[in-house]
Amino acid sequence: MSTGIVRRIDELGRIVIPKEIRKNLRIKNGDNLEILVEGENITLRKYSQIENATDMAMIYADSFNQVLKYNIIITDTDKVVAAAGSLKKKYLNMGISDTLTSMIERREAFVERKKSNIEISPGITEFGYYTLATIINNGDSIGSVVILSLDTPMLEQEEKLAMILANMLSNYFV
Repeated sequence: MSTGIVRRIDELGRIVIPKEIRKNLRIKNGDNLEILVEGENITLRKYSQIENATDMAMIYADSFNQVLKYNIIITDTDKVVAAAGSLKKKYLNMGISDTLTSMIERREAFVERKKSNIEISPGITEFGYYTLATIINNGDSIGSVVILSLDTPMLEQEEKLAMILANMLSNYFV
């Protein structure tokens, strides 16, 4: 018994993914999809350059955490793909908030010098200081680096280090 949506393939081999599904999965115009064949099944999965480099992202996050002693959170456009510090288990592989998604889409580099709330994942808020840098590759925003401290204000050096880490991750995909 099938519970899926049926769509016809056009003469060019195209199929339309219903708007509701695209919205629920945060698939936007221009996003890349990975096509997987498993037996007789075709699976579409949102493609993430950063997720395919999770091991490298974890190494970078751990290295920056060892030096800075702050939480390091690395995201793609949908979820946290690497994390280091006391919040690692809380956020690793969690979806990211609409606020964070919006900052990535706007290609922001941001530092919050006053203690305030930041929503990393939907409905989960931290009260602290943070800096964010967007990871940009070939002109596309593909994720972010967040350095987060629950008790120590961010300085200009942390802001620059977030940008350096974002740039290092971007260069990894060249």
